[in-house]
Amino acid sequence: MGLARDERSALSELFEEVGPDAPTLCGGWLTRDLAAHLVVRERRPDAAAGILIGPLAGYTERVQRSYAAKPWRELVELVRSGPPKLSPFSLPGVDEAANGTEFFVHHEDVRRGSPGWEPRPADARRDEAVWRNVGKVARLSYRRSPVGVELRRPDGAAVTAKRGPSTVTLTGEPGELLLHAFGRDAVRLEFEGEQRAIAVVNGLSRGI
Repeated sequence: MGLARDERSALSELFEEVGPDAPTLCGGWLTRDLAAHLVVRERRPDAAAGILIGPLAGYTERVQRSYAAKPWRELVELVRSGPPKLSPFSLPGVDEAANGTEFFVHHEDVRRGSPGWEPRPADARRDEAVWRNVGKVARLSYRRSPVGVELRRPDGAAVTAKRGPSTVTLTGEPGELLLHAFGRDAVRLEFEGEQRAIAVVNGLSRGI
């Protein structure tokens, strides 16, 4: 199984465990809202465009609310079963390429939505799959940074997300680096650099 399938399965199990009204890191969304977002993204291309295109956001929100109102078990099963055959996400290789980071991040959004969370134990296969995505996500996420940004694993492997003055180095496990690049602050990272530059990086509007 790839990262997308593993994280989809784990997130679906966590959805069942915490229920539809648990908090997440997604800007005020409860778990029912997050689950509905994932279903709309894969199953309703007519509405999914509004996730990225502002003028269509109202329609997307209405469709998402209709899914969020479904019985919880039914909604979770739609997430677990994955994209239908006619969805672009069902094409060979597309699910892994498009959903690996998506489901990893949203799995952590639920895990870390309440106090007392801890990072998951290291997993070599998962962490390598995440690391393969860190560079491309980071170059988009930090592209507007006025200072340099470097992301570094504890083993020394690193990617330069943005070249510039007063470089800030973020050091941590691949999942922590990916989450920060996606705009999450509930992470375990070490920051090296000038304090003003570190504050700039943490204050960026991060994400793709």
